[in-house]
Amino acid sequence: MTRRRSELFRITKFRRVYNREEGKFSFNISYETHTKVTPRSLVVAEAFGLGIDDAQRFKVLDAELKIGPQDIVYITGDSGSGKSVLLRAIRADLGEEAIDLSEVAVDPDKPLIETVGATVEEGLELLSKVGLNDAFLFLRTYNQLSDGQKYRYRIAKLVESGKQWWLMDEFAACLDRDTAKIIAYNLQKLARQQGKAVIAATTHSDLQEDLKPTVLVRKRFGEEIQINYYPNESATECSLVKEMKVEEGNKEDWRRLSGFHYRGHNVAVPRKIFRLVRKDELCGVIVYSYPPPACYGRRIVLPRMTIQELNKKLSIINRVVIHPKYRTIGLGAKLIRETLPIAGTPYVEMIAVMAKYSPFAEKAGMQRIAQQQAVKSILAVSKVLLALGFDLQFLGSERYVRAKLESLNPVQIGPLKEAFIKSKHTRFKKEFAVSRHQPFGKTDDYINSIQNADNIKIGKLIKLAGMLLQTKVYLFWEKAVK
Repeated sequence: MTRRRSELFRITKFRRVYNREEGKFSFNISYETHTKVTPRSLVVAEAFGLGIDDAQRFKVLDAELKIGPQDIVYITGDSGSGKSVLLRAIRADLGEEAIDLSEVAVDPDKPLIETVGATVEEGLELLSKVGLNDAFLFLRTYNQLSDGQKYRYRIAKLVESGKQWWLMDEFAACLDRDTAKIIAYNLQKLARQQGKAVIAATTHSDLQEDLKPTVLVRKRFGEEIQINYYPNESATECSLVKEMKVEEGNKEDWRRLSGFHYRGHNVAVPRKIFRLVRKDELCGVIVYSYPPPACYGRRIVLPRMTIQELNKKLSIINRVVIHPKYRTIGLGAKLIRETLPIAGTPYVEMIAVMAKYSPFAEKAGMQRIAQQQAVKSILAVSKVLLALGFDLQFLGSERYVRAKLESLNPVQIGPLKEAFIKSKHTRFKKEFAVSRHQPFGKTDDYINSIQNADNIKIGKLIKLAGMLLQTKVYLFWEKAVK
């Protein structure tokens, strides 16, 4: 049997003392390697003139480490130098105050949103904070995630534990270095926001800028150790962002990233498209379009205008999509902030569902004006859907909606069609418009089309109803007058 590395070390001294003035714990630690004496090891010891005790023991560490309950500690150094033993000794001493990433329990077969947070809102907020803020990811299981996504999920569970000390051995060691830097940046940001301590150990030495440690421990072989202390200041920007720039893009850029957007690929006629690039890598895209004729929240900030005036003075942010690899390092805010002044109009509006959980548009300088609840006519449609046995949480699934519709007979579908006719919502009417000069069609044509609609068309309307039932945030930006 191969001996575990931890069994090769023996702690000879471990003492934790709290310094009230500094608000820190002083860990006084000594440990050494300890190897089993064998006939061959005796021969080697004799050949090199070593005593039997020297052959057995080699001092690895004798140092004092000062750590506070809100410090970020980065332990790096050569493999086999004793980093893991140091981390385990601290973990054992902290007891119930601490949790190690390896101790996080996961349910591999449930959707992520079912395993985090006491409510859906809490779960969405927590998953978004660690970079799992893709609508599709919320519904995936742990086993369906990539290695980087699994690491992010475990950090979410670490945060949810409520423990004061977060410990991580071999921190991000199995991840590509870009992902490791993103995770390091987000980890320190979360810990500092919540007043928690992080103690992370890894052989990699490239995370200092993104982890922004208050305590940096460089451990080498033998007794050689270097400990540096720094002010507790958050990293304001991930190091990768410095390598990115915003420039004018095109429809092809949007097409390449559209699959990562939960609302689908088709967008209205774009006014402007900008992209975020890192060398030759496409990292994000923002699409500005012409505004719809009416929009909840607009009347609060703008006077009534003709369609011509709206098209001239107002743009709407239609889509913002960031490549999943680069999420949660502020790129959505960067795209909005740097493109608002060059969008070509003095006013810009945005309607977003995720803005409830991730205020990236507000961080970019947009103002949150109003939060829109579902309109009464849509609620009337939802009541009919509930009466027919639809689960409103799955209205976005074409497969689910199609199966439910196929289980209904024409008599049951009749009240559903009647509910859509009574609603006359512009988004419903747009589905049946036949002329681009009348994008929302005529009411008589709409009623006739609903009455003759097949299950495929009714399914599209149900999916639209699901989207309209979501709570949305209206945001607004006005160009400063020089």
